[in-house]
Amino acid sequence: MQSPKNPSVRISSFLILFLSALLFVGCNQQKTQAPAQQPLPPVSFVTMAPEKIALATELPGRTAAFKLAEIRPQVSGLIQKRLFTEGAEVRAGQILYQLDPQPFTAALNSAEAALARARASLPSLKARAARVNELVAVKAVSQQNYDDAAAALVQAEADIQFWQASLESARINLQYTQVQAPISGRIGKSNVTVGAIVTAYQPVPLAIIQQIDPIYVDVPQSTSDLLSLKRRLEDRRLVKNENHNKVTLIQEDGTPDPHEGTLQFSDISVDPSTGSVTLRALFPNSDAELLPGMYVQARIQEGVNEQALLVPQQGVARDPKGKPYALVVDAENKAAYRPLTLDRAIGNRWLVAEGLAAGDRVIVEGLTMLRPGTQVQASPFVPEKTSTGAEKSPATAN
Repeated sequence: MQSPKNPSVRISSFLILFLSALLFVGCNQQKTQAPAQQPLPPVSFVTMAPEKIALATELPGRTAAFKLAEIRPQVSGLIQKRLFTEGAEVRAGQILYQLDPQPFTAALNSAEAALARARASLPSLKARAARVNELVAVKAVSQQNYDDAAAALVQAEADIQFWQASLESARINLQYTQVQAPISGRIGKSNVTVGAIVTAYQPVPLAIIQQIDPIYVDVPQSTSDLLSLKRRLEDRRLVKNENHNKVTLIQEDGTPDPHEGTLQFSDISVDPSTGSVTLRALFPNSDAELLPGMYVQARIQEGVNEQALLVPQQGVARDPKGKPYALVVDAENKAAYRPLTLDRAIGNRWLVAEGLAAGDRVIVEGLTMLRPGTQVQASPFVPEKTSTGAEKSPATAN
């Protein structure tokens, strides 16, 4: 027997079929819907523009005395007195040491006596030679007698010259018993004391005098840097200015020296062990802050680069081989790879020698995971301000 149809059952079945159809259609629409487009990575750039900058190089160096004199005795003797204070200023001609003068005084007196004796015999020998000459003329004596008298006269005259020279030498040696300062300057410690025996021109100096106002600063520079500077001046990448021979100093503790020095010369010999030449600068040192042998940093002016391109350091990266490169925004708003040749760091920017041109837009923000050829959303870089209102970055967005 056929069961009766229930209207409520028929309505429930219809609703279930209707909802299943709606779910099937919705799933198909989600599968066929296209994925949402990813936004372009935002980047910030600075536009390269030529700048006029003065270039300088910092090199380590050491100070050296303007004049240096090693005091050595010129005669041998016993030191009786030391007539200076160690570490004090002395002047040229000042007596530093007094040697025992008695042996030299005796030698002087002996030479004076010998000279007087030689001079005393000279008149009689002259007279005898004249008389013998007259007698030879009348053949009263032989020619030999005259020759003997003439020879005795010549010998007496030579003796006088000899003792005159001996007397002068004795006077000089007596003067040398007073050891004098050959130059003005500051004298160091004494290497001998009173009562010491010294010898003439001994290897160990009695003391050392150094003139330190002005003072030299000797700076080694590699020949490669010297040749590079010469090439840049020749091809006009660098132009000399009025300060090209000026030098400033940073002292060993990092304090800038208040005085400005002048470059004197560049040595003509290359040190084969270091491959460098020595540059010498002269500095005023009236306050005696610089002492010989101090380590300093010398800042030497090279010239002016009138078309310098400076890129912020955060815009320069390095490849696995350590070579620098930058990413720029090209005409199609894509990131483009540019290998760079860097000259030096100036503040927080790099001076670019090769790889960039004026007008290039160098990416400085948004470089993380950015690949060359990627389409980017580029905007000019806006430097942040510090609490004082100064810009954190020297780069200027154009």
